[in-house]
Amino acid sequence: MKKRVLTLFALATLSIATTTVVSCSGDDDKTTVPVSSFVLDRNNLKGDINDGEVVLESGTYKLTGALTVNANAKLTIRPGVIIEATTPNPAVNDEAVRYIAIARNGDIDVQGTATSPVIMTAALKEPGAWGGLVICGNARTNSGTDVTAEVSGLKYGGTADSDSSGTLKYLRIEYPGFAYSASKEFNGISFFAVGSGTVVENIQVYDSSDDGFEFFGGTVNTKNLSVVNVHATKVGDDLFDWTEGYTGTNENWYGKRTNGGNRGIEADNNATNRALTPISNPTIKNLTLVGNNGGSENQAIKLREGSNGKFENVVISNFGTGFDVQHAETLAFVTAGTLKATGVKFVDVTTKAVGADNINTMFTESATSTGAGNGADVPTWATGWTRNN
Repeated sequence: MKKRVLTLFALATLSIATTTVVSCSGDDDKTTVPVSSFVLDRNNLKGDINDGEVVLESGTYKLTGALTVNANAKLTIRPGVIIEATTPNPAVNDEAVRYIAIARNGDIDVQGTATSPVIMTAALKEPGAWGGLVICGNARTNSGTDVTAEVSGLKYGGTADSDSSGTLKYLRIEYPGFAYSASKEFNGISFFAVGSGTVVENIQVYDSSDDGFEFFGGTVNTKNLSVVNVHATKVGDDLFDWTEGYTGTNENWYGKRTNGGNRGIEADNNATNRALTPISNPTIKNLTLVGNNGGSENQAIKLREGSNGKFENVVISNFGTGFDVQHAETLAFVTAGTLKATGVKFVDVTTKAVGADNINTMFTESATSTGAGNGADVPTWATGWTRNN
């Protein structure tokens, strides 16, 4: 059980440290619990939270560097809080990248609501302005245990598939995807071996320069995820992405791009060894992907490198190709009947599927499929708290 402590309140730039007494109901035993030693400054939010609970109560906090929640510490964010990443000074060489990271055995509690979401954004209103959110857990990944995340440098991976990294509810992340190089970029949210005990519901990534959501192994389940990319000149990468043995169950994914960019979903098992276990095999129920029928990777769903998967109630709109299945290990799941999509509605899709002579056996069509809830249009669960233009 993670250590729990009471709240650190912040007023303007002041940090107030207190101690309090807590007791269990019906029990006279009382324990004195200190608050976090982290010094909270809403105009200079960065550093390592190493103990206790830090609470962002209200208003705007300026993220000026990396904020890392380490083991046995917790970050709680109340409804309506805005975290705004400041813009690095180009005159300062190698100034710290702004991002938020949750280490293994750390905890995050985002308490947004439909009428008062938590917003993580940037002063510079364009893709790649800051790093985004990184969460590392103890669930399985086919890359091993104690693997180093490609961004943040934190370790991830273990054997605890039911591990919890906390709760994310009604969160909007805007303009993430900072790139160190062409091969090393942040996503909107990176889930590294995050376990099924983590709650992820009603999250949007808006205008990311890299993937909106990427899953590196793990078992985390999600509900009501939205990715929207609209920036005219800076294209994004894939809307959704998984690799390294991801096996979660997901409900209501909505992805839309009006610019160029890449695929709706890019799905891998492991590029080094496609047969490594656990095999990527997530379930996605109620999926809408809307493209602009352009860009260099004009496929709604690209399945490769040995990934399996199940798709139910799907709407694919305005892509050159619906399903693109690559590599013998992936195609073997089509033959076996385990890689499949049921109830697919294609709207203005030039080629429904490519990959092998039997590729059309992987999907069944339905003219009445609703996808994420409203066909190719914004679903009702995403109205009010998301951005869509």
